[in-house]
Order: sequence, then structure tokens, then C-alpha cells
Amino acid sequence: MDRRSLLAGTTLAAAAPLTAAAQAAWAPDRPIRLVVPFAPGGSTDTAARLIGQALGERLGQPVVVENRPGAGGNIAAEHVARSAPDGHTMLMTTSSITATNIWLYRNLPYHPVRDFTPLSQAAFIPNLLVVHPDVPARTLAEFIAHAKANPGRLNFGSAGPGTSLHLIVALFQARAGIRMEHVPYRGGAPAAMDLLSNKIQLIASPMVEVLSYVEAGRLRPLAVSTAQRSPRLPDVPTVAETLPGFEVALWNGIKGPAGLPAPVKARLGAEIAAVVRGEPVRSRFLEQGTQPVGSTPEEFARFIEAEIPKWGELVRLAGVTPD
Repeated sequence: MDRRSLLAGTTLAAAAPLTAAAQAAWAPDRPIRLVVPFAPGGSTDTAARLIGQALGERLGQPVVVENRPGAGGNIAAEHVARSAPDGHTMLMTTSSITATNIWLYRNLPYHPVRDFTPLSQAAFIPNLLVVHPDVPARTLAEFIAHAKANPGRLNFGSAGPGTSLHLIVALFQARAGIRMEHVPYRGGAPAAMDLLSNKIQLIASPMVEVLSYVEAGRLRPLAVSTAQRSPRLPDVPTVAETLPGFEVALWNGIKGPAGLPAPVKARLGAEIAAVVRGEPVRSRFLEQGTQPVGSTPEEFARFIEAEIPKWGELVRLAGVTPD
């Protein structure tokens, strides 16, 4: 299933309102925890807080965002996998946690499919390759030339080893024939802060995390990781315009632990999808350059199944070895 057919199918699914029986089948009886695998301020955290606030209003209980960064998202994922399947603990998952880490960690403490109940994909997220303005490169081709002239002397940051932010640059290095030093952080936001202070020279950041700095001229965008240019920054070229065939599209979504009862799964999945497609979340996502989705649990499960081998191939092409 390609992205267009997925979005078309989920749009039709959202058009059908929840029945009164489905709405009354289950309701939370205490606050819900939405666990975020990265530090506050990053794209995953931002999306979780937007969704959580609106979701809490629909469910009649607050949705509390809980940040558990570390180990490339594995700490948070393992915590949710081992939580009670009662609908009161959910994971704000990402493409790296669900589809990449299984290829990067020999002893992963959870299984990305068996140990979770998919609820809804939230969004697709373009990544920007951005540099500090002091870097003497205004285009991606100029940056590649600069890196080749300074092998191993440039540093790039990521949200942690094996995260999508790391993988994008690893693939970029492999395709461009350059070598930089990797500096891992406990989330994308801390990496962006060090880029702003010129402690590192480049990150491949979700657009939402660096858009304000780009618009203020504090960071310089070189390229976007998706196959098409972003409507939010139409003048920024794609990586593929310099390195043909390059494409990486990140995504996020919400899962619960395995074994969620059917009424809980149905209610949470439907409410999350409604929140993502409704206002103000949809408009805020679009403002940030993020493409809202809002799929059903079944659609999200099929999407995950298709994504895992795709990211495994990306890991192989990038030359990243398991830890």
C-alpha cells in the first residue's frame, strides 16, 4: 500500500462517525499516560502533546505526556510493552522504534509487533538537513565538497544511536562518499541546541524541530529527505536532486501494550484518528510541515508490517551494523 492509497483509505474511514455503542463501550477511569521515548521539545514530544491535550478532552480524562528518553527509544518502548493492557498507558512510537531498532539491536528488549497493539498512525514527517550558518556551504553539493575536503573533521548530531535522525545521515554519508563524526543525544531537541551553538555542524532534523530557526536565519537548510519538496519550504530542494533516488520518510503513531481488549482498542483508535484529523491538531501539523494521517488500528498494523522490511533494507544500504 503506497502513501496516497493509505491516506485515501483512512480519509474514508474517518468520514464514518463513531456509533453511540462504540463510544460507550469503554472509557478511562483515571488519567492516561502517553509515554514519549525522547526528550521534551522534539518532534515526537510536540506531536504527543498536541494529540494528548485534544484526546484528553474527548475521553474525559487528562492525557499526561511522560518522557522516558534513552537507548534509541528502547527504554520507553520496553516500559509500555510491560505495562498493564488496560488502556491507561500508550506509547508515542516512531519509525525508528517500530521499524528500525529490530535491525539495529541484537538483544532488543521488546518485539515491535508482538508486544504492542497498534492504535493509529499520526503523521508523516519530512526531515531537513540543516547546518550552522558558519558552515561554508549554501547547497548540498557544496556541503559534500566541504566534507570531502575535511574528512572526519565535521560532526553531525542525532537523537541517539540507531534513531531515524542517525540513519538518514548514515545513508547520506554512504551515498555522498563522505565521513563525519556522529554525536548522539537523548533527543532531537538537544542536538538542535548544540547545532545552534556551532558545537556540531549538521543534523537531519524533523522539520517541526528546526523550522523556526530556519525562518529566523539561525540555521541554514540544505535539503529535505522526502521524495518531493515540502509545501512548507518549497524553495528547499530534496536530497534526491543532488543524490538521485534518495528518500527517507519518517512517521509516528500511537500504540498500546499487547492484549488490549477489543473495546479499548476500538475506542482509543477511533478517538486518536479523530483528533489527528480534527482541529486544531491537523492545522498545527500542517503549519509545522507535518502530514497528518489518522489511520484505524487495522490500517496501522498493516502499515507497520510493510515498513519493517523497508527500514531493514535502509539499514543495510546505510551500512549501519547492529549493536
